[in-house]
Amino acid sequence: MANNWAIAIGINQYQFFQPLDCAQADAEAVKDFLVTNGGFLPQQCLVITETSPPFEDRSTYPTKENILLLLEDFAATSWHPQDRLWFFFSGYGVNYKGQDYLMPTEGDPNRVEQTGIEMRSLMQSLHVANLDALLLLDINRAFGTYTDAYVGKETIELAKELQISTILSCQPEEFSHESRELGHGFFTAALLEALRYGNGNHLTHLEKYLSVRTPELCQHYWRPTQNPVMILVPKRQAQVISPQLEDKREAKVKEVAKEVAEVAGKNTPSSSSSPSSPHPQKKSSNNHFLPLLLLWSIATMLVLCLIMVVLLRDRVGFKLAQILPPSFRSATNNKKIVNVSPQPEASPSPTILTQPETQLIPQVTSSPQVTPTPDESKQSNQALLELEKMSLSQTQASDLRQAINTAAKIPPDDPKYEQAQDNIKIWSRMILDLAQTRAQQKQYANAISAAQLVPKDQAVYSKAQTSIKQWRLKAKQYVTNTTLIDAAVGLIRDGQASTYNRAIEVAKKVPRGEPGFDDAQKSINSWSENILRLAKQRANRKEFKAAIETAALVPEETAAYKQAQNAIAQWQKNGQ
Repeated sequence: MANNWAIAIGINQYQFFQPLDCAQADAEAVKDFLVTNGGFLPQQCLVITETSPPFEDRSTYPTKENILLLLEDFAATSWHPQDRLWFFFSGYGVNYKGQDYLMPTEGDPNRVEQTGIEMRSLMQSLHVANLDALLLLDINRAFGTYTDAYVGKETIELAKELQISTILSCQPEEFSHESRELGHGFFTAALLEALRYGNGNHLTHLEKYLSVRTPELCQHYWRPTQNPVMILVPKRQAQVISPQLEDKREAKVKEVAKEVAEVAGKNTPSSSSSPSSPHPQKKSSNNHFLPLLLLWSIATMLVLCLIMVVLLRDRVGFKLAQILPPSFRSATNNKKIVNVSPQPEASPSPTILTQPETQLIPQVTSSPQVTPTPDESKQSNQALLELEKMSLSQTQASDLRQAINTAAKIPPDDPKYEQAQDNIKIWSRMILDLAQTRAQQKQYANAISAAQLVPKDQAVYSKAQTSIKQWRLKAKQYVTNTTLIDAAVGLIRDGQASTYNRAIEVAKKVPRGEPGFDDAQKSINSWSENILRLAKQRANRKEFKAAIETAALVPEETAAYKQAQNAIAQWQKNGQ
């Protein structure tokens, strides 16, 4: 079952920026709501502010080092694939040399790379952890400095690329504002309203509410309009963010209905009067009929009205766009909403990125080079047979761990104990083999989640832990390197040899020996061949000078280099 996690960062006091008034209150309010009304466990919600208490003996003062160490601790010890994470930030953000940074308390506009937190690195870490993450960024932009650049553009691209649902407080060319009257930033105030009114249960509901309410608050308090930017991943748009809220509303409706019914019952006159004679009884019944009917009608209408009030109160946000004045509604026309496809369509650019086929049944032993002995083969067959009896799969690490947990319950005095212990050893090795297979296929997040299921008391546990550390590093390298390759692909323009050359220079930045290097080399060779193809087309048109200049763009140490040099020599002769 997926767990809910929350990290809320709010920074008021900066060493090199003007202090903010409401960032700390923003973070605290978001965390308090998620714990009080959203069903999040307090121990799974972290607040990072100037006054927040330590988290498990680690300081939560919002320095760069503390923030990164806390995130690393969560990734290493707490988070599991598909866990839900709310990551909220309220504070300054900076764009420097085209890259977005979140600024911690010591963030220095003159040393952004050294003191800022890279959004690329942060989002890649969440991507590697395979979390169902939602980023909520109430980013303030500093006025009057060279860091007063459009922060958010890179974050938007990263959200689309890494498939992470992200909501920014304003468009990159706008500024976020806060209000002392509200006690919050306008974006966070609208966010908290949406959550309290029940419009935070689904991302699509949250999107609709914020896009209307945020600019409305700005105009109401005479501030420049800001329009949130939303990058919503379709497979998560219907995600229930806080399922407990719907249950609480339904329970509240039933509670109100019950209370009103009881009140109505108490105030309804009894139909069993005690008359002194038959004639007065008939007269009394006739006299009380209309008041009785009237009281019951009033009570019924009261019940219905209260139920409707409870239901409609939590859904009022859906109607805001229809009841706002035209001037307020028109302010939302500039809203940027980016819907991200679950899997991007294949690009026509000639990149060569391949995924190896999944190996369904890995070797049972962790050292496939060694031929198992007859006894080991017999034990392995017995372990597989036990899995079949339990209707569990040998290709699912979770099933293997379930089998281990079942076998571990067999007491030492049971005749099946020794066989159970042998099975546990074999199943533990199978889990590690599954993890290693996934790592070979560059499925590092899945490999790590599988290796974490190896029991601590098994011989292969230390090897699993060592592998996990290596895979975490490789995962970060792989995401970084594939991002470089994707950036290179984005430079290419069909028919322009110089763009292929620029793409090659970018792809060359992928270090040798790191994951993604082979993919980069395949792409470089492919692009070199395309440059040569364009050169040949120009030579066929007798444009030898242009052909020579084009072929000269083919880099050394590529498959097409030697052929390009031979062609240049031939064209130089033809052009004389």
